[in-house]
Amino acid sequence: MTDVFVYAAARTPFGRFGGALAKVRPDDLAATAITGVLGKVPALDPAEIGEVVWGNANGAGEDNRNVGRMAVLLAGLPTSVPATTVNRLCGSSLDAAMIASRTVETGDADIALVGGVESMTRAPWVLPKPSRAFPARDVTAVSTTLGWRLVNSRMPAEWTASLGECNEQLADRFQISRRRQDEFAVRSHHLAHVAWEAGHYDELVVPVSDVDLARDEGIRPDSTTERLGQLKPSFRRDGTITAGNASPLNDGASALLLGSAAAADRIGATPTARIAGRGTYALDPQDFGIAPVEAAHAALARAGIGWSDVEAVELNEAFAVQSLACVDAWKIDPDIVNSWGGAIAIGHPLGASGARILGTLAHRLSVRGQRWGVAAICIGVGQALAVVLENVASGSEK
Repeated sequence: MTDVFVYAAARTPFGRFGGALAKVRPDDLAATAITGVLGKVPALDPAEIGEVVWGNANGAGEDNRNVGRMAVLLAGLPTSVPATTVNRLCGSSLDAAMIASRTVETGDADIALVGGVESMTRAPWVLPKPSRAFPARDVTAVSTTLGWRLVNSRMPAEWTASLGECNEQLADRFQISRRRQDEFAVRSHHLAHVAWEAGHYDELVVPVSDVDLARDEGIRPDSTTERLGQLKPSFRRDGTITAGNASPLNDGASALLLGSAAAADRIGATPTARIAGRGTYALDPQDFGIAPVEAAHAALARAGIGWSDVEAVELNEAFAVQSLACVDAWKIDPDIVNSWGGAIAIGHPLGASGARILGTLAHRLSVRGQRWGVAAICIGVGQALAVVLENVASGSEK
């Protein structure tokens, strides 16, 4: 088994629902991310890419089922480059990176391109086909933007609660107040703004053609706890979760180039981080927000390290409450978590988020000279994924 490294990362800016990227198809967003990451390794002949694994949570519309293959073709890569699309909802592109890393480990490919895309704006409405022709009754179109759709009646009701209600249950269970959630959200916006101002995202974010969007569209540097405190709860009349302390609906794409050590000459670049451990975890669907706790524990165990070794964490902020629940359970310093902002500010285009946090983590470790980092993400219907990275420039790589 060979070690697997992150060589390059790129993503589009993330747009608001109905915002600057609303007119851009998801396959074109994906092609932009692919072109962007390959632009960072100009010496690489794209024909050398042995596998493309792409994440996408929808697939029902312009994603066209296998959006990974569509994006490869639209990006102008040779038709000989194979591609598949995986769907693990919010964790799709982190799953893509995990799958591709195993492909490189086993020697099935030396170089793999991974990533993910979501246009939540352009996600279509769908109509279920009738069991009999020409029904006389009205038929309701169902949005595929987010959440459950066309639910199987055999599913227990507690499993199919809305994502927001599930996290209200977490707030009750762990006694996480509305004010703590709002403070966490304000922190996300502040840190994302500071990171952009400091130039930390300049090397990661690539422009989208014919779109006037240079930065993530949802960042609000003027956010305050007092302002967020005036928002009405979104899921319960007396609830704690609002539009201000949950991740928004977004459009965007992200990509990573993975490879073995032996591929460095062909790639023409020095790797930034080694994939040292992977973890998956599943539990009751309504408890998905806390699932990253055990996924990260599994990844750390496989990397042979503990939380005391970790200096950087990228945790996708689906909701402030679930992020706080995970950080509390890990008993880690909150300052090492999402120190360049998180999804509440940056955005959460479902299929793109996993690769975003992994690429950001690799870059953070490199910029700060830190050795170990964890990327973790919660996933609807009771799952989570986590990856441990080791900075190869730390002088302590395997």
